[in-house]
Amino acid sequence: MLKKGGTNLILMSNPVISHQNWLEAELGSLHFDLDVDRDRLTVNFKYVGVINLSTDQVLLCRRFQKTLLRVLIHHDLKSLNERMDGDILGAETDYLLLPATAKHQRPEIIDWPCVNSVLFSCKKNVESHLNCSLPEGCARIVQTKDGPVCTCLLQNSLVYTPHTDQMYCTTGILELNANSRRGKINSYKKYYEERHGIKLCFEHESLVRGRPIFRVKNYLQRCRNQIEKESSMPSVELPPELCSIVMSPISINTFYSFSFVPSIMHRLESLLIAANLKMMHLDHCNQNDVLPISKVLEAITTKKCQETFDSESLETLGDSFLKYAVSQQLFKTCQDQPEGVLTSKKEKIISNAALCEFGCYRKLPGFIRDESFDPERWIIPDDRSGSALSEEILFNTRKIYIRETRKMESETVADVVEALIGAFLSICGETSALLFMDWLGIKVDFHVTPYERHFQIHAENFVNVRHLESLLNYSFRDPSLLVEALIHGSYMLPEIPRCNYQVNLIAM
Repeated sequence: MLKKGGTNLILMSNPVISHQNWLEAELGSLHFDLDVDRDRLTVNFKYVGVINLSTDQVLLCRRFQKTLLRVLIHHDLKSLNERMDGDILGAETDYLLLPATAKHQRPEIIDWPCVNSVLFSCKKNVESHLNCSLPEGCARIVQTKDGPVCTCLLQNSLVYTPHTDQMYCTTGILELNANSRRGKINSYKKYYEERHGIKLCFEHESLVRGRPIFRVKNYLQRCRNQIEKESSMPSVELPPELCSIVMSPISINTFYSFSFVPSIMHRLESLLIAANLKMMHLDHCNQNDVLPISKVLEAITTKKCQETFDSESLETLGDSFLKYAVSQQLFKTCQDQPEGVLTSKKEKIISNAALCEFGCYRKLPGFIRDESFDPERWIIPDDRSGSALSEEILFNTRKIYIRETRKMESETVADVVEALIGAFLSICGETSALLFMDWLGIKVDFHVTPYERHFQIHAENFVNVRHLESLLNYSFRDPSLLVEALIHGSYMLPEIPRCNYQVNLIAM
């Protein structure tokens, strides 16, 4: 469901996503905002029911969604016809994006008259439109570029004007004709003759109001309204005889609503990627499924995406926890090792190169979102005219599809590893974060291991233990650690053979 705040002259109509499989509960109740025209558009996913479609209906729906979305994305009728030639009749359907009916049209879910607009034919429609309700003073039949049609079909349609090579959404019939004034001087008839070299033959036919096709943009981009000023889209007056009808009847509301579909579906596709990563981890770990998919998405989204959220804060949290967890593991398992050796071992685990290797072992680079969404590169469902997808099985459990290969810096992979650790830590706690680290290959636990000391230190002889404990509000089980923490390497005593270098490792 789409809901726009503020005032808007164009109404929103709700697209329907028809899919063969059930979405996870979290995705089925998804909601988020898009930044639109200095305003905010709220997107709410809502289950509406089961739709049974015949083979012919599926083919019709596929043709409708490809036509509509190609027009919105490419604005090119020639490429539209070329791409349609490459369609495969028996190909599997990914999902369908269709116009929904208004509330007063229920229980029907799909707006079938709108879907059928893709089958428009001048001949068929003249025969079936004999008793249409038309604006006062309008002729029942008007002449278009391709032949006569009922006037009602020009009121809400997609038309192409060969003389300008443009497409327009028509929104009504005007009380103007070719002899009406265009501005203060010329008539429309004279304007078209002087500007385009076209002599209008049906000068008494009412003109049609047309609006240029909407531009599909990235509505997920952070501060998009401050960066990019929306260009105004003034309507134009079109003589019917210069218009070739591409789709009819279809309202401008449908075009407007579907112009947001690429951004909406990109967000849904990104969440599905995050869900697959989460389930891939859960396949190997027996733990409660409490981490929201949205939090996983945040962790795999870098700043380059320029969206309203990114992995930076989770990365900071995960980096700190990783360093602490690895340090305490080394401290308790390598108690006899000098500080330099421990530091070297720690670096081999937490360095960007090491974290990248851990991430690559679990195929994380393929899940990372590292570039801003480009609507023109978005794959229209069932559009197989572009690059093909290759299939791969991950760890003998999950099937994924690969679109392309890309280069990614090791630092980016390392940052996302840290962000994912931070995501598990912030929502699920230390145990879940440690389980995720273990899945990556970072073996760490928080089991208490007694600190073995091969020499005796009487802490009270060197520091005021009680006073320091009162300041720290903490009681030490082994006060000698307090002494060790306060001894610098440049100040060594025979009675205290260790300094703070080793315990300092945990604090770094």
